[in-house]
Amino acid sequence: MESPVNARWTDAQVAEVSEEPFYLPVRDEVTVFEAAYARRLPVMLKGPTGAGKTRFLRYMAWRLGRPLVTVACHDDLTASDLLGRYLITGGETVWIDGPLTHAVRIGAICYLDEIVEARKDTTVVIHPLTDDRRRLRLEKTGELLVAPPEFMLVISYNPGYQSLTKNLKPSTRQRFVAIDFDFPPPDLEVEIVAHESGVDRETARRLVQLGGLIRNLRDAGLDEPASTRLLVYAGLLIHSGIAPRRACELAIAAPISDDPAVREAVLDLVATVFPE
Repeated sequence: MESPVNARWTDAQVAEVSEEPFYLPVRDEVTVFEAAYARRLPVMLKGPTGAGKTRFLRYMAWRLGRPLVTVACHDDLTASDLLGRYLITGGETVWIDGPLTHAVRIGAICYLDEIVEARKDTTVVIHPLTDDRRRLRLEKTGELLVAPPEFMLVISYNPGYQSLTKNLKPSTRQRFVAIDFDFPPPDLEVEIVAHESGVDRETARRLVQLGGLIRNLRDAGLDEPASTRLLVYAGLLIHSGIAPRRACELAIAAPISDDPAVREAVLDLVATVFPE
């Protein structure tokens, strides 16, 4: 369900998760998240790109029956983008809530995706929502919002990807309960790839095997490993009739690196797993 104010937001969306997303728990992340929600604690999801952080959060929003407001953070994200601003509408100046303010008002789960991509002066505005005050001050309107019990703040970031100039400050990081994510164990990853792409289990098994081999290339100059998401993309192409080797080249080898040597190494692994 799209919010009527959503059209005024940049890189944000609000939705009711009405259908259960497919998610296979790996450890105790569901129990931990539910405990944090019950105790009104903010949560930080840490892990590599494509490891299931966003899918997990959609699943938890469905499980808890709460709207999910998602903000894709970036270098140009300002405090006004999160909180709101005055706009001229129909000849009148009106205040329009930003996604964070809207989430507080309706008691939603607010998800700041890749928080370290936002400007550091922007992330400071979330601090009062992460302690026992659970308040949000709107300086431009003079309002002081107290978050209802249903509101929850969730952030995510990939600690292995960011440079030293783009890291989460300790003063922010230590305000959150942290749940670590990594790629699922092979048996679960096979289930995920088969379910999400529609390929048979043997093909899913080979894709997961390939993903594991590629992840071992980190010492050879590979910055980002083959994520579960990329394995699913390759499976979708295979299910659509693309030859396995070509599908893996398009969905895995090409996206993860522009280095010719790394790409060649990945393609050699592809030929090993899909020799035909």
